[in-house]
Amino acid sequence: MEETQGPSQYRQSSVLVSTHGIGRDIMKFRGHDVYLACGYTDMRKAINGLSALVELSFQLDPFGGALFVFCNRRRDRLKILEWDGDGYWIHCKRLEKGHFKWPLKKDEYTMRITPDELEYLLEGTKLARKIMRQEVMERASV
Repeated sequence: MEETQGPSQYRQSSVLVSTHGIGRDIMKFRGHDVYLACGYTDMRKAINGLSALVELSFQLDPFGGALFVFCNRRRDRLKILEWDGDGYWIHCKRLEKGHFKWPLKKDEYTMRITPDELEYLLEGTKLARKIMRQEVMERASV
Protein backbone atom coordinates (compact mmCIF):
# COMPACT_ATOMS: atom_id res chain seq x y z
CA MET A 1 0.00 0.00 0.00
CA GLU A 2 1.24 3.42 -0.88
CA GLU A 3 0.58 6.19 1.62
CA THR A 4 -1.05 9.36 0.28
CA GLN A 5 -2.29 12.51 1.97
CA GLY A 6 -1.48 11.56 5.58
CA PRO A 7 -2.15 8.54 7.76
CA SER A 8 -5.94 8.40 7.28
CA GLN A 9 -5.90 7.56 3.55
CA TYR A 10 -4.23 4.81 1.53
CA ARG A 11 -4.28 4.05 -2.18
CA GLN A 12 -4.76 0.42 -3.06
CA SER A 13 -5.36 -0.80 -6.61
CA SER A 14 -6.57 2.61 -7.78
CA VAL A 15 -9.30 2.79 -5.14
CA LEU A 16 -8.98 5.45 -2.46
CA VAL A 17 -10.12 4.14 0.90
CA SER A 18 -10.50 6.49 3.85
CA THR A 19 -10.15 5.05 7.35
CA HIS A 20 -12.48 7.82 8.57
CA GLY A 21 -16.10 6.92 7.85
CA ILE A 22 -15.13 3.56 6.39
CA GLY A 23 -18.62 2.15 6.91
CA ARG A 24 -20.07 4.65 4.46
CA ASP A 25 -17.30 4.29 1.87
CA ILE A 26 -17.09 0.51 1.59
CA MET A 27 -20.27 -1.00 2.99
CA LYS A 28 -23.54 -0.71 1.14
CA PHE A 29 -26.40 -1.08 3.62
CA ARG A 30 -29.28 -0.54 1.19
CA GLY A 31 -31.02 -3.67 -0.01
CA HIS A 32 -29.84 -5.79 2.93
CA ASP A 33 -31.76 -7.20 5.84
CA VAL A 34 -29.95 -6.22 9.05
CA TYR A 35 -30.00 -8.27 12.26
CA LEU A 36 -28.52 -7.21 15.61
CA ALA A 37 -27.34 -9.83 18.07
CA CYS A 38 -28.96 -8.59 21.29
CA GLY A 39 -26.74 -8.57 24.36
CA TYR A 40 -23.02 -9.00 24.00
CA THR A 41 -20.89 -11.28 21.85
CA ASP A 42 -17.37 -12.57 22.45
CA MET A 43 -15.35 -10.44 20.00
CA ARG A 44 -12.68 -13.15 19.73
CA LYS A 45 -15.05 -14.92 17.35
CA ALA A 46 -14.08 -14.68 13.71
CA ILE A 47 -15.96 -15.67 10.54
CA ASN A 48 -16.56 -19.32 11.47
CA GLY A 49 -17.70 -18.56 15.01
CA LEU A 50 -19.98 -15.70 14.01
CA SER A 51 -21.56 -17.61 11.11
CA ALA A 52 -22.15 -20.60 13.41
CA LEU A 53 -23.80 -18.27 15.93
CA VAL A 54 -26.08 -16.90 13.20
CA GLU A 55 -27.06 -20.38 12.04
CA LEU A 56 -27.39 -22.22 15.37
CA SER A 57 -28.49 -19.57 17.88
CA PHE A 58 -30.46 -17.20 15.65
CA GLN A 59 -31.68 -19.93 13.26
CA LEU A 60 -30.97 -17.70 10.26
CA ASP A 61 -29.09 -18.40 7.04
CA PRO A 62 -25.63 -16.77 7.15
CA PHE A 63 -25.44 -17.10 3.33
CA GLY A 64 -28.70 -15.21 2.77
CA GLY A 65 -27.14 -11.83 2.04
CA ALA A 66 -28.16 -10.20 5.32
CA LEU A 67 -25.88 -8.19 7.58
CA PHE A 68 -25.36 -9.54 11.11
CA VAL A 69 -24.16 -7.03 13.71
CA PHE A 70 -22.46 -8.02 16.97
CA CYS A 71 -21.30 -5.91 19.92
CA ASN A 72 -18.93 -6.57 22.83
CA ARG A 73 -19.74 -6.34 26.55
CA ARG A 74 -18.33 -2.79 26.91
CA ARG A 75 -20.32 -1.70 23.83
CA ASP A 76 -17.32 0.02 22.28
CA ARG A 77 -16.71 -2.50 19.46
CA LEU A 78 -18.87 -3.81 16.65
CA LYS A 79 -18.44 -6.53 14.07
CA ILE A 80 -20.65 -6.84 11.02
CA LEU A 81 -20.70 -10.19 9.21
CA GLU A 82 -21.63 -10.01 5.53
CA TRP A 83 -21.83 -12.69 2.83
CA ASP A 84 -21.29 -11.10 -0.61
CA GLY A 85 -22.00 -14.14 -2.76
CA ASP A 86 -18.52 -15.66 -2.92
CA GLY A 87 -17.06 -14.99 0.52
CA TYR A 88 -17.51 -13.40 3.92
CA TRP A 89 -16.61 -9.89 4.99
CA ILE A 90 -16.13 -8.84 8.59
CA HIS A 91 -16.39 -5.11 9.14
CA CYS A 92 -15.16 -3.86 12.51
CA LYS A 93 -15.54 -0.58 14.35
CA ARG A 94 -13.92 0.42 17.64
CA LEU A 95 -14.93 3.59 19.45
CA GLU A 96 -12.20 5.56 21.15
CA LYS A 97 -14.74 7.38 23.34
CA GLY A 98 -18.32 6.57 24.26
CA HIS A 99 -20.32 3.46 23.55
CA PHE A 100 -22.99 2.17 21.20
CA LYS A 101 -26.66 2.19 22.18
CA TRP A 102 -27.22 -1.56 22.18
CA PRO A 103 -30.28 -3.70 22.99
CA LEU A 104 -29.99 -6.05 25.94
CA LYS A 105 -30.72 -9.74 25.56
CA LYS A 106 -34.17 -10.26 27.02
CA ASP A 107 -36.56 -12.59 25.22
CA GLU A 108 -35.01 -12.08 21.80
CA TYR A 109 -31.58 -13.11 20.56
CA THR A 110 -31.87 -11.05 17.41
CA MET A 111 -33.49 -7.79 16.44
CA ARG A 112 -34.23 -6.85 12.85
CA ILE A 113 -33.54 -3.22 11.97
CA THR A 114 -33.54 -1.15 8.80
CA PRO A 115 -30.36 -0.11 6.97
CA ASP A 116 -31.07 3.50 8.04
CA GLU A 117 -31.23 2.42 11.68
CA LEU A 118 -27.87 0.67 11.26
CA GLU A 119 -26.35 3.90 9.95
CA TYR A 120 -27.80 5.80 12.92
CA LEU A 121 -26.37 3.18 15.25
CA LEU A 122 -22.89 3.46 13.68
CA GLU A 123 -23.02 7.27 13.78
CA GLY A 124 -24.78 7.43 17.17
CA THR A 125 -21.95 8.80 19.26
CA LYS A 126 -21.23 11.48 16.67
CA LEU A 127 -24.90 12.46 16.56
CA ALA A 128 -25.13 12.61 20.36
CA ARG A 129 -22.06 14.86 20.57
CA LYS A 130 -23.41 17.09 17.80
CA ILE A 131 -26.76 17.45 19.57
CA MET A 132 -25.01 18.25 22.86
CA ARG A 133 -22.87 20.92 21.14
CA GLN A 134 -25.98 22.47 19.57
CA GLU A 135 -27.74 22.58 22.95
CA VAL A 136 -24.73 24.28 24.58
CA MET A 137 -24.46 26.81 21.75
CA GLU A 138 -28.21 27.56 21.95
CA ARG A 139 -27.99 28.14 25.73
CA ALA A 140 -24.92 30.35 25.31
CA SER A 141 -26.67 32.56 22.75
CA VAL A 142 -29.71 33.15 25.01
